[in-house]
Amino acid sequence: MVSSEYERRIAARFATFDQDGNGSIDREDFSGAAKSLLAEFDVRARSDRGQALYAGAEAFWQGMAGIADRDGDQRISREEFVTGAVKRLRDNPDRFAEIARPFLHAALDAVATGPDGQATVSDIARVLRVFHVPEEVARSVATALDADGDGRVGEPEIISAFARYFTVPE
Repeated sequence: MVSSEYERRIAARFATFDQDGNGSIDREDFSGAAKSLLAEFDVRARSDRGQALYAGAEAFWQGMAGIADRDGDQRISREEFVTGAVKRLRDNPDRFAEIARPFLHAALDAVATGPDGQATVSDIARVLRVFHVPEEVARSVATALDADGDGRVGEPEIISAFARYFTVPE
């Protein structure tokens, strides 16, 4: 039997993807997330970084749909998310990291302020806020990603944390 705590976690993860709150995850949720992120960081959609983010969002959508859209309607219902995506991703978190990597790489590139390809902790918190994570949680998560305390976060930390967050055990 699935615990109520597990159900609560899954609902939160589903809501993270369902950016428009319509009860399903679809391509528009991914492109909308990219658009919101670009607007927050004042990156032009037609720039190289903007185009890379949209391409990463499309790749992420395609990967997610490939593992979860069981009926082929180009939407992932909450049930499909729980029975498809979560179980498959939990069984193979590296696969999830690979599905998410193009989007996460492009998102980091869009917000990174230095030549080292890393973003500040405050920028990571802003990214999380764009994705509807509550302010206090966003700050806490962004701070926790900065394992060495230098105020910067890189791609390896982001990808592994993202995979851990979405591959929750029952």
